Amino acid sequence: MPLQDPAQGSIFPSLSSSSSRSRTRRRASQPAAMDLELNFEISRTAEFILNRNFTRVALQFPDDLLKHSTKVVTCLRNKLGSGNKVGLFVMADTTFGSCCVDEVGASHIGADCVIHYGHTCLSPTSTLPAFCVFGKASISIPLCVEKLSSYFGTNGKPIVVLYGLEYAHAISHIKEAMVEAMPKTKLELIFADVMCSIINPLEDHRKSDELGYLGSCSSVNSLGVATGTRCSLGGLIWDLLEGRRMEDYLLLWIGPDNSAFSNVVLTFNGCEIVRYDATEDQLVTDVSQQKRILKRRYYLVERAKDANMVGILVGTLGVAGYLHMIRQMKELIMLAGKKAYTLVMGRPNPAKLANFPECDVFIYVSCAQTALLDSKEFLAPVITPFEAMLAFSRGSQWTGTYIMEFRDLINSSQLEVSKQPEEARFSFLKGGYVEDFELQENGDGDNDGTLALANVTEKALQLRDRDPDSLVKGIAKSGAEFFVSRSYHGLETQANSSSPEPYLIGRSGKASGYKDERSEPETL
Repeated sequence: MPLQDPAQGSIFPSLSSSSSRSRTRRRASQPAAMDLELNFEISRTAEFILNRNFTRVALQFPDDLLKHSTKVVTCLRNKLGSGNKVGLFVMADTTFGSCCVDEVGASHIGADCVIHYGHTCLSPTSTLPAFCVFGKASISIPLCVEKLSSYFGTNGKPIVVLYGLEYAHAISHIKEAMVEAMPKTKLELIFADVMCSIINPLEDHRKSDELGYLGSCSSVNSLGVATGTRCSLGGLIWDLLEGRRMEDYLLLWIGPDNSAFSNVVLTFNGCEIVRYDATEDQLVTDVSQQKRILKRRYYLVERAKDANMVGILVGTLGVAGYLHMIRQMKELIMLAGKKAYTLVMGRPNPAKLANFPECDVFIYVSCAQTALLDSKEFLAPVITPFEAMLAFSRGSQWTGTYIMEFRDLINSSQLEVSKQPEEARFSFLKGGYVEDFELQENGDGDNDGTLALANVTEKALQLRDRDPDSLVKGIAKSGAEFFVSRSYHGLETQANSSSPEPYLIGRSGKASGYKDERSEPETL
């Protein structure tokens, strides 16, 4: 499908400290190429490519920026010069979350590196280096400083300022203006810094070896309370004063209410949090709606404890350490006496997961900013690796601490499940004590596990086969037989029917060979 022509102007407005009306006048007087150069950092991108002698470069655009891709390629080609034979390839429609670097898509064209545009989680890559262009979201510095100064002037707590990476370009100006606006106060004000816009997997892996865990650029975990005073989250890094914890600070977030903000709220749920909305120019002090998510997550943990069949959903193929985390989840599930499947299906949705009715719960291994799925419409709940640790580790307790980054869980001590005494536990959902079925390590235990899988599968399919409109057809006597014989109905447009229908029934069978397809290819 051809790309659309770029819209007038850029969706990454240039930085301005004036009112919105003067911003509009100034933007109208500037050529579009100037906005493109500044907001997409054409010069820095070209310098990154030339200094490292890359010859095949993948340009990754999210859906909302794809309309600018043709002009970005043209400007970047002009900046690189006609003598440099650098191949530029535009990537879109990423398999997983667009905030992560799509290493799989880049590998299909043999790319040396990835230039990532737009919102990013800055998760470390596994193999390819990447350069991240955050963009420059519009913000009025005088209005922002005025709002913050009036609020913090009456609040004596020390403050940590975090922000969306699209506002990183304005933070130094806001910091200077805040100091000038509040010269007489002794307010402790800490502004986070961006770790780095360049992701080099070799450097990240070397640091991981030195620090003892994967993917972190700081000297402590994301909570910053146990091993030191350096904290990191979502590509930001900051230092607390000696003896301080994050709970001692008021946390200010500059940016929209998005996945990055949800990550902050859940990780630092013990802090008082205030959000400044630059678009509406207002302070939002009530974040109870975001914190209410924790109640829902606690319910999902309790529900996962009663699961027998667990599906592990692969939500990334590029974030460093994801394979290690999957292996760790398999070991955790096995030690808890449960059965595990590993599924790769791109972005999960209710229709995809409904194809696996035998799974009681799914674990989503992905970056911190895409890990939380609202699974209210799903047949089975979807939880994070941290929630799986709580659900499947005997003796674990919910303390209020919440970890979104799965790399902070690697080699966690909570995997000492097998050493815990085996005893009945109380199920809040069933209202009584229950005993989890156990998979023995010998051959007989393996057969018992297969039989248990077959029984659960058959019951799940029988329940769905009572509905004549079910898309899943047939029952099975064993788990292996079920996966081989299971078939689905697709969609087909009924050209002869003029009346509207609630749904359309099309081809049946497996995608590798539908029932109405010829067994041999037609000769042309």
